[in-house]
Order: sequence, then structure tokens, then C-alpha cells
Amino acid sequence: MRIAVTGSSGLIGRALVSSLRAEGHEVLRLVRRPARSGDEVRWDPKGRYVDAAGLVGVEAVVHLAGAGVGDHRWTKAYKREIRDSRVIGTSTIAEALASLDAPPRVLVVGTGIAYYGDTGDRAVDEDAPPGTGFLADVCRDWEAAAAPAEEAGIRTVYARTGPVVARHGGAWGRLFPIVRAGLGGPLGSGRQYWSPIALHDHIAALRHLLETEGLSGPVNLTGPEPVPQREVAAAMGRVLHRPAVLPVPAPVLRLVLGELSEDVLSSQRILPRRLSESGFVFAFPRIEDAIRAALR
Repeated sequence: MRIAVTGSSGLIGRALVSSLRAEGHEVLRLVRRPARSGDEVRWDPKGRYVDAAGLVGVEAVVHLAGAGVGDHRWTKAYKREIRDSRVIGTSTIAEALASLDAPPRVLVVGTGIAYYGDTGDRAVDEDAPPGTGFLADVCRDWEAAAAPAEEAGIRTVYARTGPVVARHGGAWGRLFPIVRAGLGGPLGSGRQYWSPIALHDHIAALRHLLETEGLSGPVNLTGPEPVPQREVAAAMGRVLHRPAVLPVPAPVLRLVLGELSEDVLSSQRILPRRLSESGFVFAFPRIEDAIRAALR
């Protein structure tokens, strides 16, 4: 297929582009600077501009662009950047695709499981209502911004992503050097659930969403076995052969991370029901499998 990807310079975007090209797909990367090669298309989400002519003939789009949630402390200005980069960026790409004489068949919008808010010990799937809090509100508005694509008849999928287990990049990329230094351990109480997914499985799941006709709406991209964070810490310690018992108290996290700490301390026990029911098979379903895969 001829596939366009936003956010192609990020952790997931780079891996997805590489995977698609390895299988012979033609990939166009949307970039914020002037296009320098035939595989680039200019766009400016803040200015609500897309070079629509560059998207002619595109059969599928994967929209992954957005400011990093954990890149900075959550000041008022950065929270606005987090929201605008997702909501305005999504509406910009959705409107551009809807305007094409021959729109693509599918748009996959990479959103997040923060949509559900803090679920505590309760396991939830795609039927759960939106939660509360800053990130939950962002996710709700983020998905709503893709309405122009849906209204144009484009099959639109919301890939609600959990923490991606990868050696470099993303939140998990920060955990590996901490554990290697012998400083890993439960964060806060350690009882809060995390719903991680191996990078390999995440890329395979995105491709599954592109290829599975009839699959639309929200799809959770998480591993099949959510685990308490203390079990994540223990698994990291086992794989890296380091102690992982020293807890980091919640007050310390709040002091260091500010409001961002609430995302780390919240519990999200999310199940990928629709992904599994559509026939997807995980290569690395357990947390220890995912960590070992990241190191290979």
C-alpha cells in the first residue's frame, strides 16, 4: 500500500516506517519542514496546513504526532502544548484527508489508554466510559477531532496505546538505565496496574489495524496481562540482574515530577479485548517477555 505516517521521527513512528518498508509498502512521512525528498510531505499542524497534493493516491494514514507527555514538567503552557499538538494536529489531518477526491480507506489515530482515567483494580476494555483528569480529557477531545475523516467515510481506528516497552525512547527507555544503576524499585505503593505492550507487538498491532477491514473505533493496544507496577519493577530486576526493591515514595515522585506524577501513580488495568477478538496474536504477552524482547 501507499501509506502516510505522521510522527515518523518518534519511537513508534520510526519502527513502523521501517517495518512497512521492509514489507514493500511505499511510505510517505509528513514533516513540519519543507519536504526534501520524494517520500516527504509538508504539513504544519499549528498552522492547520497539509500539502494535500502530496497525499493523492494514499490508501492508509497512521497519525502518531504529538508532544511527548513526559518530556517536560506539566506547566500550564506545556499542558496546552500537549493538548493542541494532538487535537489541532488530528483535526488538521482529518480535514485534509476528507477533502481529497479519493480519500484513503483507513486512518489510524494513535491515542492513549489515559482515556479511561484511573481504573484502580478494575479491569476495563473498550466499552468503558471515559475517565476524568487532564489526560483523559485530552484523549476524549483528541479522538473527537478525527470526526471529519469518519464523516467522509474513512474507516477510522483509535489505537489507545499503553506504555510501550522499548530499550530506547519513550517512558520505558528512561527506566532501563535507572534499573541498571541499581536504583529501580516500586513507584509509590507499587500496587497500581500498568498495561504495557512490547514494541514489536505494538508495531504488529498497528499493521493489523491497517489490514483488518471492518475494524474501526477504539482498539486498546496493550499487552494481554496488565500487572501491578511492583511486578514490573521485579521483572526488570530479574532480566537486568539488578536489585529492584528500593521503593520511590509517592511524595518524592510528586516533588520531582509535579503533576506528571499522577500519570505514573494512577492505576490502569486495561484489556485489549477488540484486538484479541479480531485475531491478533501477541508474540510477547508477558511483561518479562516484553522486557527481554526490548533488549534483543
